[in-house]
Amino acid sequence: RQPVTKHTFRHYRVLGKGGFGEVSTELTFCKARIKKRKGESMALNEKRILEKVNSRFVVSLSYTYETKDALCLVLTIMNGGDLKFHIYNMGNPGFDEERAIFYAAELCCGLEDLQRERIVYR
Repeated sequence: RQPVTKHTFRHYRVLGKGGFGEVSTELTFCKARIKKRKGESMALNEKRILEKVNSRFVVSLSYTYETKDALCLVLTIMNGGDLKFHIYNMGNPGFDEERAIFYAAELCCGLEDLQRERIVYR
C-alpha cells in the first residue's frame, strides 16, 4: 500500500519507439518532446483511452507516474511480442496465410472491443 513511483518499476529493455517517447516495460513520454510538438492533449488522450480499455487484445493502463523529464504509463504485458517482431524476427520476413488470418482475427477482436467502448483510436 505504498505510492507508485519511478522506483516501483524496473526498465529491462526498450521494446519500441514512438513519436513522443519509447516503449520498454512501460510507455515513457519525453516531456520536452511533448511540449515541442504541442502534444499535451494527445498524451492525456492516450492516458484516458488506455484507462478505459478492457480487452484481451489491447494493452491497458495499470499505473501512471511522472519524473522530472518524463510521463510514464505502465501497461499490461502482452506476452509474445508485437506484430513487427513476428514479421521480421521469426524466421523469414513475413508469415504464412494461416498465421496472417490468426493475427487479423485478433486485430478484429481488439477493434471490436474498442468500438464497444466508442473509441476511435489512431
